[in-house]
Amino acid sequence: MTFTVLTAEFMHESNTFSRFRTDLPQFQVDTLLYGDEAMRARRNANTELAGFMDVAEPAGWSVIHAISAHAVPGGQVTKAAYDHIAGIILQAARSNRSRLDGVLLGLHGSMVPEFCQDGEGYLLGLLRAELGADIPVAVTLDLHAMVSEDMVRHAQIFVSYKTYPHVDMREIGAHAARILDRAMRGEIAPRTVRAHVPMLDEANSGRTDIPETLALYDRAREAEAAGLLAVSVNAAFTGADVSCVGPTVLATYDSRDPNAEAAARHVTEELADSIWQGRTSKRNVFIEVDEAAAEALAWRGDKPLVIADYADNPGAGSYGDSTALLKGLLDVGAEGAVFAPMVDPEASAELHQHKEGETVTVTIGGKGDARFGGGPLTVTGVLRKLSDGTYVGDGPIQGGLAHSFGSTAVIDVDGIEVMVVSEAQQMVDLQQLRAFGIEPTARRVLVLKSMQHFRAAFEPIAGKVIVCDAGALATPRAERRRYIRAPRPLWPLDKDFERFIRLRP
Repeated sequence: MTFTVLTAEFMHESNTFSRFRTDLPQFQVDTLLYGDEAMRARRNANTELAGFMDVAEPAGWSVIHAISAHAVPGGQVTKAAYDHIAGIILQAARSNRSRLDGVLLGLHGSMVPEFCQDGEGYLLGLLRAELGADIPVAVTLDLHAMVSEDMVRHAQIFVSYKTYPHVDMREIGAHAARILDRAMRGEIAPRTVRAHVPMLDEANSGRTDIPETLALYDRAREAEAAGLLAVSVNAAFTGADVSCVGPTVLATYDSRDPNAEAAARHVTEELADSIWQGRTSKRNVFIEVDEAAAEALAWRGDKPLVIADYADNPGAGSYGDSTALLKGLLDVGAEGAVFAPMVDPEASAELHQHKEGETVTVTIGGKGDARFGGGPLTVTGVLRKLSDGTYVGDGPIQGGLAHSFGSTAVIDVDGIEVMVVSEAQQMVDLQQLRAFGIEPTARRVLVLKSMQHFRAAFEPIAGKVIVCDAGALATPRAERRRYIRAPRPLWPLDKDFERFIRLRP
């Protein structure tokens, strides 16, 4: 039997505290590909679409791929960008409604457009209104999704990543596609239940390289092996001030199995309780700038010291232009170091007016919001490299995918190579340095703007990893951000949680 399936990818993690907005050009810089063009670019990489096709091709599906759209995390998605991308998906559904057997979407789960708090729930509602109640809709989600009740109401199948750093996108895409295939064949009638935890996020943000959090995902796999179709633990995203903020656990089950719903509800409640009970068990040790700088100065290991500039992670919607840590390194005279990236299109453009080898004075960073991570910093150094910023990843996350930092310059400031870029990217792949003349294994210290994803490619070459909170927008000190829409009480904003519950009318 041949099935016709509509597929699409529409992913963004939206930081509602950012002063900026994510518009169509930001999607164009990262990924904005239509139909066959998207298929050619993403079919053989570690993407959800590749996983969809790993099942679709041998199953003989007729696939209508509408669009693949992805932008680096940042401010809320503009209505114009949202309407364009969602409109492509909805038009494909409308045009093919009479012959569609199923829908398979790669979403993030933490998209916040300008006009609503729940971009994925809104899209799924529009899609359901277009297609009716019967067509099965399967959705893949990022591990940091914030899953609303509307999302679960409008789609039957959900499968989220089970790794952080995220390295299982293709695997998860295939998992969702297999469930959809069985649903279209009439073998199962999937439904999904949801449990929510009143926290900003899981204590370790879903890190699967530590045993406490890995145990959550192992338990999810155990429940799947016992018969549930999919169990997803969503660690949530602290950068979004929305009503559906917080970790969730989802279980997709076969509603025809008389015992499945009870099993699904049991495991979601069990895992939600485990997340709540572990709320004080944070594993990251966040050091201050002066301590990180001192370690960088003293480091004498055979392999690089890797310093994660955690709070200025562009992958969490931070500006990527915090200067506090760079200033700290310069103040102590740390040498043989790399600082990447410094997101500053104005400074990059200014550097591109010079030639490689010139000594240049330039003011960099601090333009997003000087209250978070420091103001602009004037430096003088030797211009080592000028580039258009393009590279092709070869690591476990970006392998085979073309990306760009936009206009890029590397300036050596007193022994620290600062990579000044015009487009935000977090550091996840060794090619993000090698493509610009920097061999990471030959440097003494690597300062990377990333929270956790850097570990997939950089931890294997590191002598030691430390994590610095330099106070930028994605600081783990959540009390520095003003939450208005998030429901209260909410851990850790409200530490005396039980007292708060008792006093609430």
